[in-house]
Amino acid sequence: MSKKVYCIAQFLPKPGKEAELFKVLQGLEANTLREDACLQYRVTRHISSPFAEGKSFPIVFNEIWADLQSFEAHCQRNEIKQFFQTYCLAETGLVQDWNVCIYSDEPEGYDAPNLG
Repeated sequence: MSKKVYCIAQFLPKPGKEAELFKVLQGLEANTLREDACLQYRVTRHISSPFAEGKSFPIVFNEIWADLQSFEAHCQRNEIKQFFQTYCLAETGLVQDWNVCIYSDEPEGYDAPNLG
C-alpha cells in the first residue's frame, strides 16, 4: 500500500466562461509540477462518450500526491489560495461551483507499519 493521495478537483464555470477558466487552470500546472511531491497534476475537460455517460463538472483536475502532508502544503501555497479567492470566492470570479475531494488507495482501517 502507499501513502499517496489522489485528488479530483471539479469546477463548474459560470456560463460562457469555460474556455477562460480552463486556460487559467492550465496556468497552474507548470509551477505545481515542480513541487517535489507532485506526481501528477493535469487539468482535463469533460468529453462525451456513449461508454461513459456519468455526470461531472466540465473541468476536472486529476492529481496524485506522494502523501497527505504534501497535498495540504500545496493547498496553502499563495498561488493556489489566490486562485480560489479570485476565481471561486469572488463575485466576479469565473467559477460557479467547485468540488475538491481526496482519496486513498489504502483500505479503511489499515495501519501502515512503523518503519522508523
